[in-house]
Amino acid sequence: MQRGETMGTDPTILILTPMKDAGRHLEGYFAGLARLDYPKSLISLGFLEGDSADDTAEQVELKLGDLRRTFAGAALWRKHFGVQMPQGTPRWEFAYQLPRRKTLARARNHLLFHALQDQEWVLWLDVDVIDFPTDLIQLLLGAERDIVHPHCVREAGGDTYDLNAWRAHGAQAMGDLRGGPDLVRLDAVGGTALLVRADVHRDGLIFPPFPYGGGNPAIRSPHPLGPGVRGEIETEGLGIMAIDMGYQCWGMPNLEVVHARD
Repeated sequence: MQRGETMGTDPTILILTPMKDAGRHLEGYFAGLARLDYPKSLISLGFLEGDSADDTAEQVELKLGDLRRTFAGAALWRKHFGVQMPQGTPRWEFAYQLPRRKTLARARNHLLFHALQDQEWVLWLDVDVIDFPTDLIQLLLGAERDIVHPHCVREAGGDTYDLNAWRAHGAQAMGDLRGGPDLVRLDAVGGTALLVRADVHRDGLIFPPFPYGGGNPAIRSPHPLGPGVRGEIETEGLGIMAIDMGYQCWGMPNLEVVHARD
């Protein structure tokens, strides 16, 4: 398969993006969607906004008309979970990791259950992913795998940003696998950019909002979130759940998407 080609008849894609306090990223996010060279008539968009202190939802609402004229569909849902971190606290602050990840898992599931209709694939794309190949969808589809995750970095060729994609109990992240095969097995994935065959979600694959998979040998132990945590949560939990369901997650360490610096 050549760069930019898809497999036979182009499948339908649902791009899903949860958002919180994302106003400063929206211009770049929508510009990235516009640059995608996949047929826009086959792409539907779903957004979930929750707990924002800025005008994220209002900005998205203003764009919906244009998006619906360009893409197959676009919809916004709002769901407030009531979880707030103290102002100025980094989102990776240890004390808030578990509640933050639980809330993000719930947000992803809420969006999935509302937005998924008859589409064939779901592309999870974070609002603060600021650069990616225009043929990202074709490249991910070209892997011909049910669950595939590109390499999310801080800058082209730079350090790995999304450390939720790993194998070997977290000992190997995507940066450790760069320069080798274009497609590698993973035990856990991140959600910055993640392609999932929609039927796998329909079969029951979700983002666990609780530590999942305590009996699965692929989990990390001891867990970095604390000695009382056994299992994986949110996107990492999805990877472990996929294993339990008989699916394999895959990574593309040489295919980069760039995340905004926090």
